[in-house]
Amino acid sequence: MKLEPEMTAGQIVDCLSACDRDARVRLAINPFFPMVHRIGQVVATTDESGLPVVFITEDIAGEQLGHLPPDVAVQLTWQEPVDAPPRRRRGAHGDGQ
Repeated sequence: MKLEPEMTAGQIVDCLSACDRDARVRLAINPFFPMVHRIGQVVATTDESGLPVVFITEDIAGEQLGHLPPDVAVQLTWQEPVDAPPRRRRGAHGDGQ
């Protein structure tokens, strides 16, 4: 399994600089059951090698705000685009004939 390079604080700042400054920020968690959470704190420290690292935490309540919108899951490549199934035309009495 090839690990992707980690995102840096500068890359996050660059991404966020293109966003509306008043937009709320949320965490998208778990690609297999995508949920939305509020951000709690941002903590800067060093890792066991002495390299700088920033942690973005979930809010203290840890409450799920709901399911991740499908278009966001598609953009994150957590799921494939899904089309609604075709609808069958129903008979005049709703009996499916």
